[in-house]
Amino acid sequence: MAAYDYDLLVIGAGPGGYVGAIRASQLGLKTAIVERDKPGGVCLNVGCIPSKALIHQAELFHSTKALSDMGVSVDTSGLDYSKVYKKSRQAADRLSKGVQALVKKNKIEYISGEARVSGKNEVTVDGKQKVTARFIMIASGSRPTELRGFEFDEDRVLSSTGTLMLQELPQSMLVLGGGYIGMEFAHVLSTFGTKVTVVEMLDQILPNSDAEAVEVLSRDFARRGITMLTGTRAGKLKKSKNGVELEIETSDGKKETLKAERILVSVGRTPNTENLGLDAVGIKTEKGFIPVGDYCRTSVESIYAVGDCVPSLALAHVASKEAEIAVEHMAGKKPEKRLPDDLVPAAVYTEPQLASFGPTEAQLKERKVEYGKAVFPYRGAVKSVAIEQPDGIVKLLYDGKTHEILAAHVAGSTATELIHELLLARKAELLPEDVATMVHAHPTLSEAVMEAARAAEGWAIHF
Repeated sequence: MAAYDYDLLVIGAGPGGYVGAIRASQLGLKTAIVERDKPGGVCLNVGCIPSKALIHQAELFHSTKALSDMGVSVDTSGLDYSKVYKKSRQAADRLSKGVQALVKKNKIEYISGEARVSGKNEVTVDGKQKVTARFIMIASGSRPTELRGFEFDEDRVLSSTGTLMLQELPQSMLVLGGGYIGMEFAHVLSTFGTKVTVVEMLDQILPNSDAEAVEVLSRDFARRGITMLTGTRAGKLKKSKNGVELEIETSDGKKETLKAERILVSVGRTPNTENLGLDAVGIKTEKGFIPVGDYCRTSVESIYAVGDCVPSLALAHVASKEAEIAVEHMAGKKPEKRLPDDLVPAAVYTEPQLASFGPTEAQLKERKVEYGKAVFPYRGAVKSVAIEQPDGIVKLLYDGKTHEILAAHVAGSTATELIHELLLARKAELLPEDVATMVHAHPTLSEAVMEAARAAEGWAIHF
């Protein structure tokens, strides 16, 4: 057997890379990571973590309005958004250092630099340092997709990264793309007082989410003054020193020009694969993505790939789980071959929140699946009324014959936490009756989950 520097060399220290490296070390593999930027990747540094810090600050700011009902006056005119920005960076920096500490604790070698695959068992760092390994795992991540005519200048035309780095709020913002990133920023900016207009080409915001769940969010956003133009195509963008002008065309053929100080372009993610040197080992990308088979292995047996650089769901927790599957296979374990999409939770951290797993109702209809559904309103769980969060639903989709749980969609306060009870039931192959008959603490929002399961069995108590 050839002598290698490491058992595993990981390219990228994001939620796929560093999690996989730690798991590999736990399994006894001598491991190293090559990273060109900060530990934690996009998610931790310019994605999930700082954006959730901004969302938290926005919700604190919004809560000051509720104090007026108790006779407390709060003067918010002195808002300094640069301090909000600093808090988000503090959270990201703290957690990046935490990743560094975990890497060190697990005796993983950390190599700073740009990695290129130069052989089936070799990576070249910064064009000079050769590092060999029995296995290579690519976890190179992604970046915001750039559209022709909407190139990022991070001044008037912003990416999600540029929007995270704003230290002063614009008075108005256009958001091109109604996916989860665009809607989370719409939530934050609107809460802090920015006039937001969302332009989405498809017929609903959050196009991959269940329509009934999205309707909960749409109603709330409309009440808050967020304009959502669905079924609308973006045309020419014109920039000036004072702002931007965007030509649009609605589904009924109406044309108009929207004006704002800035525009956030959030239309997807592009995999970081073009500079990895994959041609050197015969790996061909497809639309920029690295094709993988079982256990996230590429066409080269010694090379695996996980996360945003492969054609799976572009979610941090997916990257982490794929990495665990890959390294467990390298270590001779017997993990599941693939991560089933229907067992992956999706979360949108707006207010109200959206969370789901499995197909939407529209997808079940398209697949001609015989199904049943139960929808329980949040207001039927008294905790939601007590905490003034009555708007929401728990929607359960189940097999029309066996009652096997197929999917769940939750919209409302803390939906991103509530979804996991139903996901666990689905993974454990439990039926709605198992959830329906389990005692839930009172009063809690999770009672809405119990009642939805009871509704599936035909005996909801509070609706």
